[in-house]
Amino acid sequence: MNISVAEKLYKIGSVAACSGLSVKTVRYYEEMGLLSPAVERSPAGYRLFGEAVFNRLAFIKRSKTLGLSLQEIKDILQVRDRGELPCSEAKQHLTLKVEAISGQIAELETLKRELQAILNCWEEQPSRDRITTTICPNIQRD
Repeated sequence: MNISVAEKLYKIGSVAACSGLSVKTVRYYEEMGLLSPAVERSPAGYRLFGEAVFNRLAFIKRSKTLGLSLQEIKDILQVRDRGELPCSEAKQHLTLKVEAISGQIAELETLKRELQAILNCWEEQPSRDRITTTICPNIQRD
C-alpha cells in the first residue's frame, strides 16, 4: 500500500461518517476492490484507510449518480491505479450510457404513443359483447 508512515489512518467508522456512506457500503466497496490501494489491515485485522480513500469514495459516489455500475467504476479505477489518467475509459463508459439512455427514451416514446392512442379511443361504456369477452375492453382492442 502507498500510505506513508506520517499519513493519518482512519478506521472504517470514521471513513463512513466523513463520506456520508454506511459502514456496510464502505466495507462492500473495499471487498469489491474499489478502495485499494487506499486500505490496509492493522495487526488486529482492522481496516485502516489512508486519505486517498475520501477521493475514491467521492469519485464512486459521483460516478454512481451518472449511472455507472460498480463494475464500470472499478474498470476506471483500475486504469488510475496503473498510474494512467482514466478519462478515456470514463468517456467510453459514459458514451455507452448515453446510447443506452437514448434507446430507452425511444422505447418510452413508443410506449407513450401507444398509451395515448388507447386513451384517445377510451370507451366508458363498451359494448356488451366486448365486456363479456375481455377483461378490459379498452386495453384489449384489436
